[in-house]
This record gives sequence, C-alpha cells and structure tokens, in this order.
Amino acid sequence: MLKSRPLKALIFAVCLAPAAWLGWRIWRMDLTANPLEFITHFTGDWTIRFLVITLAVTPFRKLLRLPDLIRFRRMFGLFAFFYACLHFATYLWLDKLFDVPEMVKDIGKRPFITAGFAALVCIAPLAATSTAGWIRRLGGRRWRLLHRLVYVSAAAGVAHYYWLVKSDIRLPALYGLLVALMLALRLVPGVRGSAAPRKPAAGSAYCGSPASTGSERGLS
Repeated sequence: MLKSRPLKALIFAVCLAPAAWLGWRIWRMDLTANPLEFITHFTGDWTIRFLVITLAVTPFRKLLRLPDLIRFRRMFGLFAFFYACLHFATYLWLDKLFDVPEMVKDIGKRPFITAGFAALVCIAPLAATSTAGWIRRLGGRRWRLLHRLVYVSAAAGVAHYYWLVKSDIRLPALYGLLVALMLALRLVPGVRGSAAPRKPAAGSAYCGSPASTGSERGLS
C-alpha cells in the first residue's frame, strides 16, 4: 500500500498544503496585525516540523515494521528545505529588503540569526545531494556522513527558535524534545539506520518532490 502512486501524490499534496494556505492568506491580506511576524513564524514552524518528520522516518519504519516508509523520507526532507527557503526569503526580502550588508551584520551579531543561518547552510547540501547520482559520486559512506548534518540543522533550528521567542519557550521546547527523542530512538537496539544506501532499483525513484528526481533515502 505504501508503494502506491496515489498515496505518494496525496502525501505530496498534504506537505504542500501549508504553503498553499499561506498563499491564500496572503492573497486575501489576512495576515494578522503583524504580517511579517506571522509569515516568519509560519514558515519557520513548518521547517522544524518537517525536519522532525524527516528524522522520525528511520526509527518509526523500524518500530512499526514498515520498511516502505523510507520512500517518503527524501520528500519530507526536501519539503523541510522548501519551507526553510521560504523562511529565509521572508527575512531577506520582507524584513531586510535585500540589504545584504545589514543581513551579514545580523548573522555575526545576533545569535538567533546565526543559528538560523547555520541550520539553512547545513540542510542546503543535503537537498542538493539527495539524488541517486550524488550517492554514486560521493560513495555510500561519505554520502551517509554528509547527510548526518540533518541532525545539526534540526538542533540549530530549535536553538534559532528558542533564542528568537525569549519568553514563551513552549513551542521551541516541544520541538527540541521531539528532535532529542528522534535521536534517542536511534540508540535503541534494532532501530539504528541500515548500512550505506545502495543504488535504487529501476523505477524506484520518486519524482513528486520540490527538487530533482533520485533516491528516496536523502536527508536521513
């Protein structure tokens, strides 16, 4: 059942729904009294949510004995990058008005901006190398080591959110707990990830994601 194309298309639509809903709110000019804050928090929240979902695939496919869940991990990871790009674009465009020198100053002086930028820098190469072609070029072991940066990206994203809100830390604390739980589950016997990814069989690549086609094993 998990291999059915209609299910993949449905999950893709569900992953895209938050962006569509945000677009609808923008079109209707229904963005609360502080549109910049609303868009910033909305895109940031969904970035962390998809990072957590991506991290959850490996332990849950083992615990639930559903190996085909791996088919969706690449899509979830790419959607995390997609929402991270929307989040960064909000900051660069709506907040800084493309004032790059001012943005560079922010990255150096404001810890929450530094953490957020670090999270984006860590996840970008993972999205770029999520295809089967890159697995072949890098080799399974090096590719696997590179994609462990998703852990760093998730932790930096949580720190970014925590330092941003300052007072009401309930959401960043929840995300931090979920990230820690996903990492802790990997220490449970029988849950640890499998060996380096192999070249996917013909026809196994998933095309329904915001990036190029290739293996579904990206952003592990």
